[in-house]
Amino acid sequence: MLTSHELFGFMSPALAVRIIECAHDDNKELYHTALHTVAEARKLRPTFFERTPRAARHKDMAAMLARPRLELIAANLLREWLMKKRTAMLAQFLDALGIAHQGGAVDDLPASVEDAKLTEAVEALLANYPAEEVAVYLNAFYTMNEVQWPNLESLLKTDARLQFGG
Repeated sequence: MLTSHELFGFMSPALAVRIIECAHDDNKELYHTALHTVAEARKLRPTFFERTPRAARHKDMAAMLARPRLELIAANLLREWLMKKRTAMLAQFLDALGIAHQGGAVDDLPASVEDAKLTEAVEALLANYPAEEVAVYLNAFYTMNEVQWPNLESLLKTDARLQFGG
């Protein structure tokens, strides 16, 4: 499955920029950490990078977040976006699976879920949200949790709607 930096590499540039914009608007500390990390990776002074026009800067940041050494900051940006901007999607998925949560956050995931329930939950997400966002969420859900469901892995590998660039 795709790690956070790989997700940034495969998702559309528009979605990657929206995720960065979320941090810019809602979590200045995370945004500045991301900006400084990307500037350092590009061998730029953060103050110079910060002075570039925001649209160009965010486009550059999105491209850099696809690199393996920026996995941690990419994961943090994805978590922030999912928990702040896509809470309803997370909650819908977990509710469909019958998993208790607090605003999309789960303490303990079950070791497995029934195939039929999972398929139904994914179908509902795809009916209500853009396929690319669902693919980002499900890949992040799979890779960021200690419990990994083989049936979710199979869906991510075989369902064309959950593939990037399609």
